[in-house]
Amino acid sequence: MSDTKAIDQLVIHYNELKKEIHKVIVGQDDVVDQVLISIFSRGHCLLVGVPGLAKTLLVNTISQTLGLSFNRIQFTPDLMPSDIIGSEILDENRQFKFIKGPLFSNIILADEINRTPPKTQSALLEAMQERSVTAGGVNYKLPNPFFVLATQNPIEQEGTYPLPEAQLDRFMFNVWVDYPSYVEELAIVKSTTSDTKIELRHVLSGENIIEYQDLIRRIPVADNVMEYAVKLVGKTRANSDFAPQITKDFISWGAGPRASQFLIVGAKCHAAIRGKYSPDIEDVKAVAKPILRHRIVRNYRAEAEGYSMDNIIDALL
Repeated sequence: MSDTKAIDQLVIHYNELKKEIHKVIVGQDDVVDQVLISIFSRGHCLLVGVPGLAKTLLVNTISQTLGLSFNRIQFTPDLMPSDIIGSEILDENRQFKFIKGPLFSNIILADEINRTPPKTQSALLEAMQERSVTAGGVNYKLPNPFFVLATQNPIEQEGTYPLPEAQLDRFMFNVWVDYPSYVEELAIVKSTTSDTKIELRHVLSGENIIEYQDLIRRIPVADNVMEYAVKLVGKTRANSDFAPQITKDFISWGAGPRASQFLIVGAKCHAAIRGKYSPDIEDVKAVAKPILRHRIVRNYRAEAEGYSMDNIIDALL
């Protein structure tokens, strides 16, 4: 099948996927889009929002429609690396045997990732980066496809271990999950307080997802789009030639090259799911906020003057 036909096929599958997901999830259209784009782009996703906004339900629903194995790990202050990776035990023949932990699954929901100490966070982040884990000196490959969708609670910061910027950089998207509108909340309450049973069907298999991930990488990108993405990231760095005044005033640390890479891959996927065979500058803009949001560090002046991260990104765009 030619790549253009494969993109047409992706659009059909993508719309079917969204239809299935919206049987369970009311509204949250942008959130669903961004999570699916990160999956097709072979990236990981950080979902930030207050409790009770169906972040866990969303991840569970997506794993069911994709026909993938799913594990939820609730991160707590006493969670150890071996609790997520697995550990070696002595079997009846007095041989060491590796028992795989919950990380050996296609989709991992790392619930409240900022509640666990750095040692366990780094074990998860190594798995995200290498797509393999090391235990007892032996390297074990994780299943393919492999995604980490982590949730973080922005309120009640007591007893949390915020992720350092270098670790946040591993996540392709930082997705902000907001409250539903009045109409959406009404629909949520109606559907969840009755006895209706919702049957979800598998739209894609693991093999399909890997094929689509490879397809996204093959999509050609025009030079002007590539230059726009790299310049945009350059604008976030105060010492760059492209830095506008707002960057010099309000940003103490800009985004690294990983942001440029993700902007291009994200723009390719954003274009493909809309049936376009090559991304344009609008596609780069569409994925810019969730990609740059967690890669820029505001200074005290920005916080004092009430400039949010999104305000700054809007100005750069």
